[in-house]
Amino acid sequence: MPTPTLHTDRLLLEPYRPDDAEDAVSLLADPEVGRFMGDGPLSAEEAGALFGRIFTKVYADDLFDVWAVRRDGRYVGHAEIKRTDQVDGHEIIYALAKPAWGAGLGTELARALVRYGFDTLGLPRVYATVADANHASLALLGRIGFVHERDIAEVDGGVTRVLVVHRAPA
Repeated sequence: MPTPTLHTDRLLLEPYRPDDAEDAVSLLADPEVGRFMGDGPLSAEEAGALFGRIFTKVYADDLFDVWAVRRDGRYVGHAEIKRTDQVDGHEIIYALAKPAWGAGLGTELARALVRYGFDTLGLPRVYATVADANHASLALLGRIGFVHERDIAEVDGGVTRVLVVHRAPA
């Protein structure tokens, strides 16, 4: 099933377009945005290669859902929901460009991803993995119902928190 378009009060989540390359690379290579993502900030070359794989692998093979996030027609972020072995379930991933920080858009975006996981994918639970130093994301996810499940000790000495939110009983 191709990645669908989602709407919130202020955001539009839609499949990436090739002309999103510059914005996506800028976001994914931003050191402040990327410091808590995966293995840290990407170089512009790594971000460009990742953007290319969205089309050649993710969309081409229908691997998982990944969106460009827009507000008022402008690119403001990136979002995904995908199955990962690290949590043995589906994990949400999101990043917003710095000008979009502090306006409640992260909360709106995370809620939309969780709602999609429950309502469209039919998941019983949705996970997020967050560096323990990423206090803003930990607080955001706590506000929308995520709870701490366990910690993962990373090779570099850091700790990743595994958070989960369960679907409300019918």
